[in-house]
Amino acid sequence: MASPAQELTLIGLCDGGLDPKRYQSSYLTNKVGGQPDWMPAISRLSPRCGSCGAPLAHVVQVYCPLEASPYHRTLHLFACPGAECSGRSESWRVLRSQCLEVEAAQTPSRPVPAQDAPLAATDWCDTADDWGMEEEDGWGGGVKEESKVQKETETPKAQAASEIDVSTCLQDLSLGEPQDDAPILRPFFISVVEESDLGGEKDDLQHAQQLLKEYERREGVAVGELDGDEACGGRGEERYEKTRARHGDAVFSRFMKKISLCPQQILRYCRGGKPLFISEPPSNMAQLVSVCATCGGSRTFELQLMPALVSLLQRDGGAEAELEFGTALVYTCTNSCWAAGSGSAVEEFCFVQADPDQQLFK
Repeated sequence: MASPAQELTLIGLCDGGLDPKRYQSSYLTNKVGGQPDWMPAISRLSPRCGSCGAPLAHVVQVYCPLEASPYHRTLHLFACPGAECSGRSESWRVLRSQCLEVEAAQTPSRPVPAQDAPLAATDWCDTADDWGMEEEDGWGGGVKEESKVQKETETPKAQAASEIDVSTCLQDLSLGEPQDDAPILRPFFISVVEESDLGGEKDDLQHAQQLLKEYERREGVAVGELDGDEACGGRGEERYEKTRARHGDAVFSRFMKKISLCPQQILRYCRGGKPLFISEPPSNMAQLVSVCATCGGSRTFELQLMPALVSLLQRDGGAEAELEFGTALVYTCTNSCWAAGSGSAVEEFCFVQADPDQQLFK
């Protein structure tokens, strides 16, 4: 377990298919693909690609209320499946929606999930926590800010919110029903574990280091610093140089090392934490992350989509993935600003990095 002083990272995993005929999802559900589940007071949106203008596919929905906030809160990520678009930031959209409990109560009664429906949020695995909300009639949970998973003991007092014009946040979006030609990806549930609970990681690391040392002694080589700042001698130097030539820098090696305990992770959540870049980020990355268009405040890193998600992004009956990307990083308003009674989602910032290996095949 991570100490209180450490950043707590939550790992999202695919938890089986979501059959809409047997289980009706809502904005409280963490899922991949399918149709976006909008909050009751939020206008339906049909975002289009900022590059080619095509309708975007719904990629991921994450229910992520913030600690000590009276609002429900959901993020929707959309992307263009075009061959030249999916790896480009301008072809992605992130929309944040919020509503108060009283607004959510206006939602019609939800149907009871079928008997063989997937497990609820708190049943994902023995050591996993839900994403911050108490289980509600079998519906999925959400992420709490700073990843502090605890039950609410009372409803927080509503905070005063100034009247804010959010129209500027919805550029390149069209109102109304979703476009008929918008691609629909196969839906999957997302379950979650804490990265620190991924089972025996300390022992595994020590065992791996011991095996590496034995290999170095047996073969007379030094390969222990493949992702470090200095190249090793002998065959170790050769392998290091090949790694550098293939990926351009050591960032990719660090990325792979970080996710090696759980390569199947499809999402990483750590609001206010540090993103895990798959390749060297631009030197002006801090300037690229624009301020919130609604309140003018800063944005903070919240979550990122991982390479293992790519293979899941298929249409029904499709054999190939619809999208190609390395990682998609989402930055949201630090204050999570929201105008009381607003019916419009707020657009956040998404930065996409391509998989370095894709360049080998072009």
